[in-house]
Amino acid sequence: MALRLKKGDMVQIVSGENKGQRGKILKVIPDKGRALVEGKNLVKRHTKPNQKNQQGGIVEKEASIHTSNLMLVCEKTDKPTRFGIKMLDKGRRARYSKRSKELID
Repeated sequence: MALRLKKGDMVQIVSGENKGQRGKILKVIPDKGRALVEGKNLVKRHTKPNQKNQQGGIVEKEASIHTSNLMLVCEKTDKPTRFGIKMLDKGRRARYSKRSKELID
């Protein structure tokens, strides 16, 4: 199934430990149906010293969240919204907010 969320979208987390928090999508993983949200779902990873990280130690980083737990935030109303796909001229497709009926892209 194709993901409709894209890198850079503002989303709200609708379930889980970070419920109600908002953030920007940093990366989308379409084959797993997951996304990384900036500053949310942080986990601690133990890393060995290497060229990039000379000291090593415990590093906090974002873990992926399943896209079914994310909802796009409408820019006009600043509330989470469902969204659909509209066909524009010459076969182009665009996402639109079902709450405000405006194009998202």
